[in-house]
Amino acid sequence: MPQSNTREVAQTLDPVWSRIRDEASAMVADEPRLAGLVHASVLNRRTFEDALCYRLGQKLASGEMTEGLVREIMTEAHDADPELGRIARTDAVAVLERDPACHRLIQPLMFFKGYQAVQAHRVARHLWIQGRVDMAYFFQMRTSEVFGVDIHPGARIGQGVMIDHAHSIVIGETAVVGDNVSMLHSVTLGGTGKEDGDRHPKIANGVLIGAGAAILGNITVGHCSRIAAGSVVLESVAPCKTVAGVPARVVGEAGCDQPAVSMNHLLNTTV
Repeated sequence: MPQSNTREVAQTLDPVWSRIRDEASAMVADEPRLAGLVHASVLNRRTFEDALCYRLGQKLASGEMTEGLVREIMTEAHDADPELGRIARTDAVAVLERDPACHRLIQPLMFFKGYQAVQAHRVARHLWIQGRVDMAYFFQMRTSEVFGVDIHPGARIGQGVMIDHAHSIVIGETAVVGDNVSMLHSVTLGGTGKEDGDRHPKIANGVLIGAGAAILGNITVGHCSRIAAGSVVLESVAPCKTVAGVPARVVGEAGCDQPAVSMNHLLNTTV
């Protein structure tokens, strides 16, 4: 098959990976001193999954677990559950669409710790479901140490999720985060004490959570709602509302159909 036709087929089958490879080539041309890193992480990789596992192996390796072992465990998880790769692509596109600092699909894969931490958690969650609890905890520990993002492997996180900046994120064991959720740094989805069982928040689809917000207890945040920065949410939130304050109270409607996509944090918006 001619090279041009092969390229067209590759773009049709996996446009995200094809675009990342094109962007990697451009990155090497623009910044030759990154050539070794970019070739090793992207251009020498066979697939998107291969690149993702390689990159996270580099980041999560330590004296306790070599890069090769971390990558092997992650590759096994992706081979066993192809949904991990599909969702990782969806997350990357979500970051590109919502983060104004992101201009290329290669950036989340190479540089954005929020994206990398979520993908590491997805492997930890896979291990947790498989009963490999100790290995899941190891991945949680390394993700927290490296990225400053502490997500319990029992937590369930949907697809199309973006965590911007992603410093000091805490998500508890029984928390649920729906699809197409966006959150800023220093967000806590936590419990309220020493109670066991189902004790963490349930975040519905399309929710926007501002920086420094704490959502505590087994409560529900309805779909397409907004949590203002710095709020402490202790009671369930109805769909399509904006809450703010300590403790948080409803201060208006969500302001738009998809707040997690628009990323509009203004409380007085009429958009």
